[in-house]
Amino acid sequence: MPTKSKRWQANYTGPDGKLHKAPHTFADKIDAEAWLTDRRREIDRGLWNAVDADKAESPLFEIYADQWLKTRLVRGRPLKIRTRDHYRSLLDLHILPTFKAKRLDQITPADVRAWHDHLLPDAPTMRAHAYSLLRTIMTSAYNSELVAANPCRVEGAGSARRRSRTVPASVEELATIVETMPPRYQLMTLFAAWCALRFGELIEIRRRDVTLEYEVDDDGQWQLVAGSVSITRGAVWDAEETKYVMQDSAKSDAGTRVVHIPPHVLPAVATHLAEHTGKEATALLFPAPEGGYLTPTTLYSYFYPARQAAKRPDLRFHDLRHTGAVLAAATGATLAELQARLGHSTVSAAMRYQHAAKGRDRKIAEGLSKLVGDTP
Repeated sequence: MPTKSKRWQANYTGPDGKLHKAPHTFADKIDAEAWLTDRRREIDRGLWNAVDADKAESPLFEIYADQWLKTRLVRGRPLKIRTRDHYRSLLDLHILPTFKAKRLDQITPADVRAWHDHLLPDAPTMRAHAYSLLRTIMTSAYNSELVAANPCRVEGAGSARRRSRTVPASVEELATIVETMPPRYQLMTLFAAWCALRFGELIEIRRRDVTLEYEVDDDGQWQLVAGSVSITRGAVWDAEETKYVMQDSAKSDAGTRVVHIPPHVLPAVATHLAEHTGKEATALLFPAPEGGYLTPTTLYSYFYPARQAAKRPDLRFHDLRHTGAVLAAATGATLAELQARLGHSTVSAAMRYQHAAKGRDRKIAEGLSKLVGDTP
């Protein structure tokens, strides 16, 4: 019979003499009738069970996944915008085309293996991300007792080896890139490398986030002696809004930090604040030419010629952060110090840069010998 919402409700009298209702309503009468037909067949074959008769059916994967994405919490907090958009893209492009019409309890390990066997063979990282997302969603379904077991059992499928190795820029290459960039984005390039900041952090830095320290020298002149930049926010691309928006917190708890600026970069900071930054405390340091957040497309229109001038066509802007991390590791920074400077939540991420700095061991050995005089 139709309900007030114009949907159809199905019910029947079971072998126990009691009235049993469908766990949900139906958009069309034919669907309600089909459900009743299935119950009649269960009764005729002796498969009907009074205990399970009124139990809700396992939902369709698409419906469950959409609700999961809307309500997912990590450490008690909603998903970050960038994470949410990434998951949405993975679902729409790589997971839902295969599983959206299946009920959760109909997805088998064989289904998952068959899907994974043909999934993004030329994109191992994205393949691992898609599999990990499916596994996490099905783990939530298992914890909610919607499935008897998690069907995602492909060993090692949630991780991928990097196919390419990032080659950091040399100090000389970095200098060439900075010189080739427009003056208003030279400090951004310096911050990306020497302070190892992320793009989303850079485009949200405001005048109030930069602290410069001055001292009076012996001649009574003020000298710039130290400086730092406070990272408490970031800007992220919001796919729903189709624009960059401010995120009130950094990428993670570890991402909230104060990064000290290398002394040789300080003059560029003072110049940039004087010549390329608005006077308001909230003025962005690196806005787009027309105002507002700088986009990667605009930045790369300047960065591509600059990296070409340095003869590093392989270098991505994000690789400047990698460069800064390796340079910091080369100074002898500990894992904990690297982790704090880079805003990493795990030690394993910082370890990559310490390993990259091991190639300087010969230079370190030569430097040690200089402590006791010249060697033959």
